[in-house]
Amino acid sequence: MSASDRRSFIKAGAALGASAAVGPWFIKDARAADVIKVGQLHSLTGTIALAEAAIVDAEKMAIDEINAAGGVMGRKIESIVEDGASDWPTFAEKAKKLLQRDKVAAVFGCYTSASRKSVLPVFEQNNGLLYYPTYYEGQEQSKNVIYTAQEATQSVIAAIEWLAKNKGKTFFLVGSDYIYPRTCNKIAKPTIARVGGKTLGEEYAPLGHTEFSSIINKIKAAKPDCIYSTVVGGSNVAFFKQLVAAGLSGDKQTLLSTVVSENEIDGIGKENAAGYYACMGYFQSQKNPANEKFVKAIKAKYGQDRVVGDPMECGYTAVYFWKNAVEKAKSFEVAKVVAASSELPLDAPEGNIKLHKSNHHTWKHARIGRARPDGQFDIVHESPLIEPNPFPKL
Repeated sequence: MSASDRRSFIKAGAALGASAAVGPWFIKDARAADVIKVGQLHSLTGTIALAEAAIVDAEKMAIDEINAAGGVMGRKIESIVEDGASDWPTFAEKAKKLLQRDKVAAVFGCYTSASRKSVLPVFEQNNGLLYYPTYYEGQEQSKNVIYTAQEATQSVIAAIEWLAKNKGKTFFLVGSDYIYPRTCNKIAKPTIARVGGKTLGEEYAPLGHTEFSSIINKIKAAKPDCIYSTVVGGSNVAFFKQLVAAGLSGDKQTLLSTVVSENEIDGIGKENAAGYYACMGYFQSQKNPANEKFVKAIKAKYGQDRVVGDPMECGYTAVYFWKNAVEKAKSFEVAKVVAASSELPLDAPEGNIKLHKSNHHTWKHARIGRARPDGQFDIVHESPLIEPNPFPKL
């Protein structure tokens, strides 16, 4: 081979090598284009995991259903799950990772208001989109958050009005010591006064607290007709057991919680929750085709003993709200997805609901149920759809 031929051969080989190097890059890029990433950011460990971990399962099921039906705009959803560990700085750190490193199109996450408040600046600074699936106190609206559960006025007012009409007009308020319970009680107290009732006491315990004897003694001394509880997470195991031990079981004392769903009862123990009331947007015992299909699918996927609570259903609907908004917008861009969410309807397991025209919250029913010995609820009251009002005059 002449020197000239050798130079031509080397040049051709180099070109072929470059072509080979480019080939896999295009294949990788094409594969990436077939996938859209989302994040799931919830407490899988720590005191809030009792209430929060099950939401991940419901969101995953929605993602699997959507993927099985062809995905979103022809792209399969890839979920990246992060553990907030019931620790607010960890939530912020994981949110930043999901948005900056993983480049997710949306995040389904948080449970407590403290965790949501910790990630809010991260979403706003990085133009991310958070779907928040938990009942909360309101007093917030962000261009980067869609709220799929009830804000406080959609549950507290209905609960107090029903209790005053049906169970009595003296109240004792007890909650965990953070923003949700305190704001709920700011709504509850004027509502109690408006219906001709009286607040006999108001007590708070730290998150994760397990010794309620002092508060229970104050309740027994006050002898209220009704206890309104916003005790959250693992603390409810101790609180309910100690109430029963003190002679304030559900057959003797009216207690209503706006934070205890079927999932919490699973951890509390059915025998300790029987007879108490809850006010939720959703109960597993609802009778409609969408819910029967939803509950059947949950049990088929996660076991026949699994129960479904309100935050699980709100996490499930959050994924579908996002999918439907993306398809309506024909885009994954946050601003376009948010714009497409205005008045977006959904035939959900809880019934026909819709997102608000402008405040990013969801029109909800308020339902009141009484816990049965089997851990399910008998629904005793259902309101019409209630417009979200995240900024009531307190």
